[in-house]
This record gives sequence, structure tokens and C-alpha cells, in this order.
Amino acid sequence: MKTKRIQLTILAVLLGVTGWMVWQRQAILDWTLLYHYTPPTAVTQLAVDDEMTTKAIHLLYVNHPVISAGKPFTSHCPPGSEKTVVLGCYVGNDRGIYLYQISDIRLNGVEQVTAAHEMLHAAYRRLSSSNRAKLDAMLQDYYDHGLTDSRIKDTIDAYRKSEPHDVVNEMHSIFGTEVANLPGPLEVYYKQYFTDRAKVAAYTAAYQGEFTSRQTQVTQYDTQLKSLEQQIKANEAQLEIDKKSLATQNQQLDSERSSGQIAAYNSGVQSYNRAVDSYNRLLIDTKNLINQYNTIVEQRNNIALEEQQLAQELSASSLPKN
Repeated sequence: MKTKRIQLTILAVLLGVTGWMVWQRQAILDWTLLYHYTPPTAVTQLAVDDEMTTKAIHLLYVNHPVISAGKPFTSHCPPGSEKTVVLGCYVGNDRGIYLYQISDIRLNGVEQVTAAHEMLHAAYRRLSSSNRAKLDAMLQDYYDHGLTDSRIKDTIDAYRKSEPHDVVNEMHSIFGTEVANLPGPLEVYYKQYFTDRAKVAAYTAAYQGEFTSRQTQVTQYDTQLKSLEQQIKANEAQLEIDKKSLATQNQQLDSERSSGQIAAYNSGVQSYNRAVDSYNRLLIDTKNLINQYNTIVEQRNNIALEEQQLAQELSASSLPKN
């Protein structure tokens, strides 16, 4: 009898341990992933820069983030896996977060935003069905009624076409890292991952500013060029008219001189010389306008090239193929 009670006790303990292990399955898996793991200094700094909470840092570290460039990066993140201005990927089921190494100081902040973006993918995966349904409704409502940033709308629409089943997941990462002001309930939700989410959104605004400032400058140059082009064309048309008028006056003067009409000739010479002076002044002004036009074209093209180069650095097409 005593032996039977002992056996039942052992069975109960085993069942209890088994139940506990099932209940704590994720925690046990996390413990194994973090056992003896020491995050690289660069990864730790990204977590600090993003002001991640303890929960967010845990999600980041569980995925052993790797910062790399070239083929070491694309071997994990195929070109085109992201549509946003971030270069990175989260490999599902906590099998890794990979971040593209950015060396251009004009794009400072991209790595920070990418780290936060991919961490949020890991967070989304762990949501319960009920919590995810509530969150999805909030994200979709903001997209439908609150989102005004056309760039972000275009990004979401690109995902809608290429990855229709992952759109809300992407909204979760994009809104949390790229939108400065969100509705109250969403701000409260993201507080579990960031102590100051505005810091992450500021990184986005900073490197986006590198693009928008150049786009604005190109637009201003294009406006100047259009005005100059119109003035140059008007001047050239007037020069053509004046040139023909001078030719007519010159023929008249030659005729008067050859026919001995000296008084008429002398009177006409003064008028002709004034017309020549006016023509030359307009010609000089037009040449100056053309020089100004060419200078602005060069400046405009240099700025446009800078913008293209920055875009290329964040484009999947610039990444090496495996």
C-alpha cells in the first residue's frame, strides 16, 4: 500500500513537472537561447539607443542579432525581403535577427530603427490570439482613419501586394518605429517595448530628412530652372526680332549712303547705334542667364545624384546576390 502511494506521488510530481514545463515552454526555450549568450557591444548599444524596455531587450537578445554587410547579410535576408527604408530581417520562431551594417554617417539611425522594427516582429509572433486580434483592430483602424504619411501608406500598400498575409504584422513594426504620434491606445501598447518611443521615431525622421531635404532642394532648383528657361527663350526670341530689325536698318543706311542722302544717313546712324547697343546688352544678359542656368543644372544634378546614392544604399538592388 505504501509503495503504491509512493508511486502515485511520484506520478503526480512527474505530471506536475511536465505540466509546468509545458506552461513554461517559451521561458525554457528562451533560457536555452540566452545561456552563455553575450550580446556584442554594437547590439547592446542599439538597445540603449532605442531605449528598449527589459522585455524588448529580452526579445532582441533571444534572436542573437547579427550586424553584417555583403553576402553574410544576404545569405540570411534575401534582397527585397523588406519594403521599408530599413535593411534587416527577422527569421521566424526566434531563429535570428539580421541587421545590415550602414557605414554612411548621413544614414545614422537606420540600424537603430531596423533593430526596433525586427524586434517588434518577434514581439508580434508571441502575442496570444486574443491580444493579437485586439491589436490588429487598432492598427487597421489607424491605417484607415489616422495615417496621413504618404510614404508609409505607399510602403504598407507595397506589402499588401507582395505579402498580403503579413500586412498587419508589418504595420505593427512600421507604426511603432516610424510614426511620431500615434493614438493613445497604441502609444500605451508600445510602452511595453520602449521607454521613450519618440527616440526611435526621431531616428527615422533624421535619416528621412536626408532624403526630403534633397528632394526639396531639387524642387527649388527645378522651379528656378523653369523660370530661367522661360526668360532665356523670351530673350532669344527678342534677339531674333532685333537682329532682323538691325539688318533692315543696316540695308536702309547703306542705301541712303550710296544714294547721297547724307542727312538721312547721319540721322539713321544714331538710331541704329542705339539699337545695336540695346541688342548687345540683351545678348550679354541672355548669356549670363544661360551661364546661371547651366550652373544651377550642375548643382541640381549633384543634389539629385546624392539622393540617388543614398536611396541606393538602402535599396535591396544594391545588395550582393548569393
